[in-house]
Amino acid sequence: MRVNRILLSAALIVVALVVQVSVLARLHLPGAVPDLLLLTVLGLALVYGHVGGALVGFAAGLLADLAPPADHAAGRYALVLCVIGYLAGLAKPENGRLKSATGPMVVVVAAAVGTTLLYAGVGALVGDTAARHVGLGSLLFTAALYDLLLAPFVVPGIMALARRADNDPLAEAGSAAKSADISSGWLSSGTGLKIGGQRSGLGGLKTKARTRTARVGRIKGVKRL
Repeated sequence: MRVNRILLSAALIVVALVVQVSVLARLHLPGAVPDLLLLTVLGLALVYGHVGGALVGFAAGLLADLAPPADHAAGRYALVLCVIGYLAGLAKPENGRLKSATGPMVVVVAAAVGTTLLYAGVGALVGDTAARHVGLGSLLFTAALYDLLLAPFVVPGIMALARRADNDPLAEAGSAAKSADISSGWLSSGTGLKIGGQRSGLGGLKTKARTRTARVGRIKGVKRL
């Protein structure tokens, strides 16, 4: 991943995790907790693609596994978000622009349901049966509902920031200047002309011819005297 992508993803993940732990987790809503971290991963995956989505998902999940008050095995949520980020990145539009909000909303609902199922499945493998006591059906419904209601306020903004970070005007100006220098190099090496306020090879030849003519005129003038 590019440096600007890494910096932006890290900042957004940290902010999303802090808001989720300090605000959303304390709302005590029935069922699941709105997953702001998941929505952040989805927004970045829809711009960066499946590889970037998997990397961002793994980093976000690992940070959530290690951050207090996590009470599950480390790596559990990292695995879940890595898979979800990869799958969400496959839904990235080819031209990078979304024609409607239907696609992202479907991705959000599928990701909310898939995250809950994968998290419960991995928990069952490691002996965590907390989802059975809460009720898996209510968790699936509330997770999809809360994330769907929160998504219009999060996912478009995340995608806009990611696209803006990719379109770096300084990098474009640098590449344009580099291409201009390369073009100038090709012209100077192929024709002998120099570009940029310097005298061209043809101008130098004319100057030399004038100098020689002046010298001949001086010599002839001396002989006449």
